[in-house]
Amino acid sequence: MVHQRNYDIVAITETWWDDSHSWSTALDGYKLFRRDRKGRRGGGVALYIRGVLDVIVIETNDDEVESLWVKIKGKANKADILLGVCYRPPNQDEEVDNLFYKQLNNVSGSSALVLVGDFNLPDICWELNTAEKQQSRKFLECVEDNFLSQLVSKPTRGGTMLDLLFTNRDGLVGDVEVGGCLGHSDHEILEFSIIGEIRRNINKISTLDFRRADFGLFKRLIQRVPWETVLENKGVQERWVCFKTEILRAQE
Repeated sequence: MVHQRNYDIVAITETWWDDSHSWSTALDGYKLFRRDRKGRRGGGVALYIRGVLDVIVIETNDDEVESLWVKIKGKANKADILLGVCYRPPNQDEEVDNLFYKQLNNVSGSSALVLVGDFNLPDICWELNTAEKQQSRKFLECVEDNFLSQLVSKPTRGGTMLDLLFTNRDGLVGDVEVGGCLGHSDHEILEFSIIGEIRRNINKISTLDFRRADFGLFKRLIQRVPWETVLENKGVQERWVCFKTEILRAQE
């Protein structure tokens, strides 16, 4: 789906990933940035960003906050875009909320900020900027204090609006659409465009000329590899890395 829709960026919440998923999360043509939940199952956030984009990770030291921030470099004389993805579990402690508010305050000085995520605050009425619960009202205050605009206007799960999209600059985000699901998720997909001039790296790719290859020599080199010894006591990912290494070595 990612390649079909030609997305530059894909943000995911509630990945449920841990170290055991490292081998299965790669996506051709994209850099993966992820923050897994620490110490317990569930949660987690990730960003897939097209490989040609120039990206810097913004480090945070709050393991309790399930958020991830990156800076996408703009073209010369154009603003960098600060992009964040966040998952706020239902009934999150106020202390963790406050850590997130501190993060947001630290990054809100960016001239081009985009924040997307699942915030699990269904009692907020974004049309009137009102909320029933104290924690939700405090979230609204943080949004207002950091001069953010919320751009989602339709329910994203059942009849509730849990997934939200914020920006601090008019005209930076457009074409916001809600609809469709990814995999078995019960949340609707948010699609939107970031309207900015971003730097794209030009990659020079070397390709092999197989018309001049000595396939007889290649076959002999592969046959010389002691595969049973090389692959012994290794997992699937390690075996794949070893196999690829030997193939590339033989090609050289």
